[in-house]
Amino acid sequence: MSNRGEALQQTRIVDLSDDKAIYGVKLLADLGADVVRPEPSSGDPLRHRGPFDEESGDSLWYTFFASSRRHFKVDETSSASLYELNALLSSADLCFLGRENSLADRVNVEAARTRNPKLVVVDVSPFGNTGPWSDFKAPDLVASALGGSSGITGDDYTPPLKLFGELNFTISGSYAATAALAGLYHAQETGEGQSIEVPVHECIASSLEHVFMWYYYHEHFPNARAKALERRGSLHWTNLYVVMPTKDGAMMVTPTPNLEAQLAWLVEEGSFQDLLDPKYEEPENRRRYSQRLMEVIREWVAAEDTEDLFFKAQERHAPYGWVQTVPQVANNPQLEARSWWQKTRVGERRVPSPGIPFQFLGTPGQVSESGWLETNASNVLDAVGWED
Repeated sequence: MSNRGEALQQTRIVDLSDDKAIYGVKLLADLGADVVRPEPSSGDPLRHRGPFDEESGDSLWYTFFASSRRHFKVDETSSASLYELNALLSSADLCFLGRENSLADRVNVEAARTRNPKLVVVDVSPFGNTGPWSDFKAPDLVASALGGSSGITGDDYTPPLKLFGELNFTISGSYAATAALAGLYHAQETGEGQSIEVPVHECIASSLEHVFMWYYYHEHFPNARAKALERRGSLHWTNLYVVMPTKDGAMMVTPTPNLEAQLAWLVEEGSFQDLLDPKYEEPENRRRYSQRLMEVIREWVAAEDTEDLFFKAQERHAPYGWVQTVPQVANNPQLEARSWWQKTRVGERRVPSPGIPFQFLGTPGQVSESGWLETNASNVLDAVGWED
């Protein structure tokens, strides 16, 4: 049980999620929630997901996504073991469900909510529990294709691309965590729990910044050729966020949110070229001005040292992004100063791993090692230590 003084240290969670929501449970667990993750007698199938540690053979994927939890096995053939599993929900604040977690079908959610009216159940599924696709499965590739994220990824001369790793399920996990916190707040304020559906399909679609806007308002954009914007690699739909080569690397460059400040910077550097031409003040030439501004910036950036340019942008509150390699990220002084890297046990070693993606000064969180509860069919409640 958590006692680290973190934001959610009084929150009890039963984690019956699958890969589509396990990241969301991790976010809450790393904030101090007391999370137990029951496993079927054959073991959690997600433990077999790579990549694996070369020395111990442990799943690095599982070590990361299942952090800060306590685990125990459930004997699906034992009525006493299943009773204890269901009884846990009577003492829990939150329960996450996933279609591909075999134990999610072995709990009676309605009975649990009758016994525990404040229980919040977060049900994450590919397409929700109603509608023509409700029974369909969707691994990350399918979710990416039908949700739309792969369709906008890549260049117009390439096929659609699959996002790195399982980014789509990181999105749905984040939405699941947000939904859980909203439900938890409501239960604490009103004493009423609820069941919350989180369809992965809708999470992906709602995270695509410009897609729906472009579809409904494309006639207002001068550069629109169709209701759907063509794939454009790393180029933002406004053409004002561009990854540009520098003298020794690359930088994501944008003159937003203050084009006038960017122009003043170029004037200071003596690299403004024709941008002060009065013709650009005419309303009909403003779009052409934006285009010309990006052309001038590209020429200027190409001669700049990446690190120097980044810190100049920081001083001017310009949101430039330094494009770094994996080794550069691993040695990033900003992450080091924020104590981002934490030691995680893998086999017999402790190795650096990512920390939590937020900082609360009053209730700081941290990634902790997962533990294992030795139980039998009739002492799960005692082993977990939750009181009604």
